[in-house]
Amino acid sequence: MSEGTMQRRAQREERDQRAKRLSRVLVCAAAVPVMLVAAGCSSDSGSGDSTDKAAEAAASGSASPSPTVKAAAYGKLPEACKALPKKTLTDLVPKSKSGKEGKSDDISTRASCSWNSLDNNGVKGSQFRWLNVSMLRFESDVTRGPADKLAQEYFEKQVQEAQAVEGAKSVKTEPVAGTGDQATAVHYDLKKKEGTFKQQTVVARVENVVVTLDYNGAGLAGDKTPKGGDLLKDVKKAAKEAVEAVSAANSKGGGTADGAPSQPSKSPSKSASKEASDEPSKDSSASPSKKPAAKS
Repeated sequence: MSEGTMQRRAQREERDQRAKRLSRVLVCAAAVPVMLVAAGCSSDSGSGDSTDKAAEAAASGSASPSPTVKAAAYGKLPEACKALPKKTLTDLVPKSKSGKEGKSDDISTRASCSWNSLDNNGVKGSQFRWLNVSMLRFESDVTRGPADKLAQEYFEKQVQEAQAVEGAKSVKTEPVAGTGDQATAVHYDLKKKEGTFKQQTVVARVENVVVTLDYNGAGLAGDKTPKGGDLLKDVKKAAKEAVEAVSAANSKGGGTADGAPSQPSKSPSKSASKEASDEPSKDSSASPSKKPAAKS
């Protein structure tokens, strides 16, 4: 074999070896991305599972129901000075020409009206009567509770305050049937320089509204003291009518106390109303707990 032939064979063998080495390098290089891709897919899968679980937990937490409370049944109050029929006012305060409306920031949540009557008989003395009607309406609140529960708490507070009036003598308390959801009468004697006043207080609750009637009478300038039993009978009747006026004001047909009030309704009012505070007005004319037990 000639030297030229041997040289060409050697060159071919060298090229073949270089080609084989290059092929192995390419194969290895191609294998590395496949491994990286596989590792990457495995890593993404684990991260995705963790993210999905976190999202599910967050969704579960946000799906928890919000606190709810039963809506208030009544959304407004009647006009306090028109809450009682004219005939009742004539019987209880016959010499009163008109009622005096109490101050209120919002008459849909608190309202009051008072009447004075003085029947002057000259040297024979005089008969004095004083009547006050106050109403307080409560709204439901998720932190304080349902409106009727708040009204019941205030009802109990009003009864306790009526029983604890300073100077009251012979205090007696009794339930009043057929007046709202619950009603209590507190009556006692209160001696003042003008004479002995017979005080009658009836506190009633209907749904989320508390109605308080204060009524007292006295014989002045030597006139005889009125009978407490007669005054109590009259104010019980008036309290029932005031409660009916609250229900009528929230019924579909409405109605006033100038005639026969509408029948009481338990249907919730659909009218819009502002939220009422659970504290009575600080104004003495609108807050039964702040006014004196007897007027003269």
